[in-house]
Amino acid sequence: MVAAPPSTPEGTPNGTLLTSLPARQVSRQWKRTVRRVREAEVSWVSVLSLMSITIGFAMYAADLVFPVSALVFPLVLGNLVLGPRLLPWFVVFTLGVLVLAVTASIAEIPLDARRIGAVVVTFGVGLVILVSSFRRSRLGVAGSRGESMLVDLRDRINKQSSMPAMPATWYAEAVLRSAGGSKFSGDFIVASKSQDERYLEVAVVDVSGKGEEAGTRALGLSGAFGGLLGALPAGQFLPAANNYLLRQDWSEGFATAVHLSLALETGEFEIRSAGHPPVVQMHSGSGRWGVHSVEGPVLGLIPETEFACVSGTVERGDALLLYTDGLVETPERDISLGIDKLVGQGERLLRNGFERGARKLIDRLESVNDDRALLLLHRR
Repeated sequence: MVAAPPSTPEGTPNGTLLTSLPARQVSRQWKRTVRRVREAEVSWVSVLSLMSITIGFAMYAADLVFPVSALVFPLVLGNLVLGPRLLPWFVVFTLGVLVLAVTASIAEIPLDARRIGAVVVTFGVGLVILVSSFRRSRLGVAGSRGESMLVDLRDRINKQSSMPAMPATWYAEAVLRSAGGSKFSGDFIVASKSQDERYLEVAVVDVSGKGEEAGTRALGLSGAFGGLLGALPAGQFLPAANNYLLRQDWSEGFATAVHLSLALETGEFEIRSAGHPPVVQMHSGSGRWGVHSVEGPVLGLIPETEFACVSGTVERGDALLLYTDGLVETPERDISLGIDKLVGQGERLLRNGFERGARKLIDRLESVNDDRALLLLHRR
């Protein structure tokens, strides 16, 4: 009696399984190989090398003469798309094509001053690309990819600084500006609502330094502070942020911050500060502006410190302004005078409404020498 062929648990004959498995493995291996080729930049190297050879042959051919400077084009493209591992070799290869093409065509196209100048310029461009490639090797990505990473980092900072959805009775607007018009800023804002959406937690932070040099530290701190803000009670946020900064052991590892805990239903709030400028409140009933000043040490300098608290209430029609010192302080002007100017501009610009009020204020108090952040909260 002949035994039946063994089957899989689903009843599939073993022969069918053996024939289907190699096909799947081949398909997966092919897809993996194609992906590796794309990611390994082999296709870009092949295309750019072929372009260099074509231009070099055109320079050599008697009936089709290209200018020597045409080889700058593949060099610039390679600088954009190739990583630091392959870019130096491609630059050496392209310059080698240039030397061969010029040497082989000397009999028909003699070297004159213009042609020698073009060769020197092309070698100069190649040298600049080589130097930039060696500097870029610390990051390990191509020029265009590095730029896309920086854009992504900038977008993450901006996204973390956006305010959560507020109830209809509240208006919130946050504006960030960096020194010199750069897209990276050492000032940032993080905000979070409680799970029951009854409380709003906001922190306005000013990292030491300005512009791009402080932007990387601000990115790391904004992510950490955003996690701490939504996970800890209001009184524990600044001590936890201070301990986090102390653990980083940065050479300029300090920051100022103001933390606001606001009850959205009643308007009651608590303010804690770490070496930050005071919060300004506009009282709609009297039409006057008040300053909530609270003392506290700068973050990242003193371990195991405590932060004082000041409380108050935002009545209907009132507004709060939270900001960084770049908005009110300059080397020629004391911070108290800057706050007086902020209050004066607020009385004039916010008299007709608070829509886009933060943007109007920061435009009027514009200073290109320091990063600036401004948060406007208005209870309707």
